[in-house]
Amino acid sequence: MTSTAPGVLPAGFSLRTHQSAALDALRRRDEEGHLRSWVVLPPGAGKTLVGLVAAAEQLTSGRVSHVVVLSPNTAIQGQWHQQATRFGLATDDDRDLDTALTVLTYQSLAVFDPDNEVGDDPQDEPSLIDSLHVNGRRLLEGLQRTEGLLLVLDECHHLLEVWGRLLGEILDSMPHARVLGLTATPAEALTREQAALVAHLFGEVAFRTSIPAVVKEGDLAPFAELAWLVEPTPEEQDWLDEQAVRFTELTTALTQPGFADVAFLDWLRRRYVDPVPATLTWADVVTREPELADAALRMHHAGLLALPDGARLTEQHRRPPTVEDWMGLVEAWALGLDDPDVTDALRRALPSVGYAWTRRGVRRGRTPTDRVLARSVAKASAAVDIATAEHASLGERLRLLVLCDHERAGATVPATLVGVLDQQAGSARAVLDELLRDAGTRALHPLLVTGSTVAGGHATLAALREQVRLTSPEVADTLRIVPLDSRPLAPTRVEDDPDAPPGDDAAAYRLDGRWSSRQWVRHVTELFTQGGTQVLVGTRGLLGEGWDARCVSGLVDLTTATSLTAVVQTRGRALRTDPSWPDKVAVTWSVTCVSDRHPRGGNDWDRLVRKHTGFHGVDADGTVADGVAHLDGAFSPYAPPPVADFAAVNARMLVRAEDRAGIARSWRVGEPYADRTAVAVRLRPRRDLPRSDLRRVLLVSPDGLLALPGGGEPTPETRPWHLGLALSGCLLVAALVTGVLGRGTTALLVLAGVLALTALAPAARGWWLAGRDSAARIRGRLEDAATPPSLTQIARALADGLQGAGLTSRGADAVRVEVVRSGEHRVRLGDVDEDESAVFAAALEELVAPLSAPRYLLSRHVIEASAAPSWVRPTERSVRQAERDLRPTGEAWHAVPSVLGANAGRVEALLTGWRRWVGEGRAVRAATPEGAGVLAAQVGTDPFDVSTVLRRQWE
Repeated sequence: MTSTAPGVLPAGFSLRTHQSAALDALRRRDEEGHLRSWVVLPPGAGKTLVGLVAAAEQLTSGRVSHVVVLSPNTAIQGQWHQQATRFGLATDDDRDLDTALTVLTYQSLAVFDPDNEVGDDPQDEPSLIDSLHVNGRRLLEGLQRTEGLLLVLDECHHLLEVWGRLLGEILDSMPHARVLGLTATPAEALTREQAALVAHLFGEVAFRTSIPAVVKEGDLAPFAELAWLVEPTPEEQDWLDEQAVRFTELTTALTQPGFADVAFLDWLRRRYVDPVPATLTWADVVTREPELADAALRMHHAGLLALPDGARLTEQHRRPPTVEDWMGLVEAWALGLDDPDVTDALRRALPSVGYAWTRRGVRRGRTPTDRVLARSVAKASAAVDIATAEHASLGERLRLLVLCDHERAGATVPATLVGVLDQQAGSARAVLDELLRDAGTRALHPLLVTGSTVAGGHATLAALREQVRLTSPEVADTLRIVPLDSRPLAPTRVEDDPDAPPGDDAAAYRLDGRWSSRQWVRHVTELFTQGGTQVLVGTRGLLGEGWDARCVSGLVDLTTATSLTAVVQTRGRALRTDPSWPDKVAVTWSVTCVSDRHPRGGNDWDRLVRKHTGFHGVDADGTVADGVAHLDGAFSPYAPPPVADFAAVNARMLVRAEDRAGIARSWRVGEPYADRTAVAVRLRPRRDLPRSDLRRVLLVSPDGLLALPGGGEPTPETRPWHLGLALSGCLLVAALVTGVLGRGTTALLVLAGVLALTALAPAARGWWLAGRDSAARIRGRLEDAATPPSLTQIARALADGLQGAGLTSRGADAVRVEVVRSGEHRVRLGDVDEDESAVFAAALEELVAPLSAPRYLLSRHVIEASAAPSWVRPTERSVRQAERDLRPTGEAWHAVPSVLGANAGRVEALLTGWRRWVGEGRAVRAATPEGAGVLAAQVGTDPFDVSTVLRRQWE
């Protein structure tokens, strides 16, 4: 066989920046002799074209003779066929591999023979190749026989989830085959097992880029991620309240002294407070049982436990203990008891929160609570509210995609939820019903499309049928509009249209006939693009991976899938650019239901957090941030906002969604970027912070001031009154001379006097102004001396300390400080990798935190404002004298971050940076008598009075 592939791009094709970079990386790998490569490009970045160019070059060069592409579904398979045809490549989907390019689905290979059973012991498991169906084995044998084979695995993250082990065995049987993996899932999202499999299948990643980088290049649309928060409906909330009672009674009983022979709180104190530091350090406790140590600190936050010596509360600890916290601690406590009353109480209470007590301890079970929150009727209502708001903002441009997990629920509602939650709650059908019920959204002609159903209003389906008739009249003739819940029609041709007129324009109908999803998705997409429907409701399985509609203006995510793969693929539906809409900005809404009256009422919030972890978006302040921070700067991954704030949160989201132009500006498309992630400290002031400018301010030593802003005496200036005095002096001399000569003396004296008065008037005014300015300058400098160091100074001192200790590659010059509109300070170490930025961020968080129990303490000398003189002589000399006379009145203390407190050498490195940027200070070991005395006096003091959180952001 010969290849028809050209050696260059055909007419009409062009490569984007990241496509070119990916192909260059693949060429380098090929020159280095690597047979296997892996490329990571986000959805919409053009992975198919990269694969086709790579395949064409390999075929043209003669390095390979056959290319076999495996794809996850028929939609993506069809894209490969379509692009290959335009590319001039002969292609088919025949397992005989008779053409240069064969495109198949993974299912073509991974078909297993049901008669081949798999044993329980992994060591006894037969090879998966041996378990393949005869058709799969025949395809494999064809691959193994093919010399010069290039195997392209598109969306290869599917291999890690389903067919990874099988592909590993297959590739082991074809050691000389070339392999190219294409995926949108970043390497950092892989589990340890998945990463090991990737290394085995592909080796190192040849090229990767991120969604923000592709947006910056203009190849994906600017976008914003927003949240819509809802409470359960009253009926749902009443049920949740009933379920919460037993657990509340249990936790209340646990805190009572007489509940058991060994009281729970006494046991908690003896386990986590008393041993520290007598026999253990807190670091030892954290290393031994990290999850229970975190739970204990949340118990402290709730006022149920003293703070263990050496422990420090971070963001994740500043919230009430969760159900998981209680369960972990209660299990450790109860397993050491022999108390039937306690175990009976646990057996009665734990099922209400999805747990059960067994002889081996607490076992997590299933609870209807999560179903109520995940499928709350309030979520469907939220979809209506969002569609209404988006239509008001975009008008005819609106093309909203609403994604659900399933078309209709298959399982019956648990008996405990009968009358609380409808069986179809959370389904795509329920969302369609809600959209049709509302007059405003009904006018947007909502349409439901799944793998088995096309449904909507009667008029919308009639328009779709006419759309089908334009290109497939024979199919359109078979289509009938019937009530959604009616039985399917027999697959016979219908000569006349028997459709009855709709009796209710808010009712849902189905377009039934002889067609399949492979056909109707194309027609529905065309109708959607043209505006025949402005709201498309579907399932992630059909309209997720592989579906392409560039017109999508936004997405409402009602799904429960939380893997990064699912999130990236879901978001990719809205991010494609639209040639007919150059200013397109996409908005994705994540709808979340939270109850603050049930101990597991935050389950859906936790799901939201998992969805956004590892996914970057632009926040309201223009920072491209990871996690829920890009939804709202006030959001925490550890707890939802108060329910009372939901209305305000949703209002903020609507304001952001309306400002599409502002979202686009925030992305700063076309500007340089590094395409890396850094960890930043976000400091939220509880009072006015010391200024965070970048200039150097006064430094204080035990002997006074070390450094001054500016520097040097002011340069004398020539002023008009100087000339006046000089001229009057000349006239006076002239008068004396003429007096000696005896002519004109009086006139000259009068003239000299007038000039002198004229000159002295502004001179007096200038003298007064100079004195006032000098006094203000003195007061300003003395206030500088009495002002605590700015966050910039602290951050720069730390950066130099870390660099001096060999922990980071950059120092003070790489510190970046931003102050956003809310007053929040964002500090990070720039121009370093993420690991180094994380070291800096964690250390800065410790440095500005209240004193707890560090290994070393670091001081700085302070001057009280009252120490500054209230008045000084308004001269420049008095400025210097006041500064020379100024002496510190005390010391303030900071905790040396644990990474720098590991040894004296690192402490000295920090002290060097401290003296440069903050002022003279000294380091004291906490274990010394002086250090213990300082801690006793200063523990809990907060030098900056700020709350801190760590967030990942892209730069």
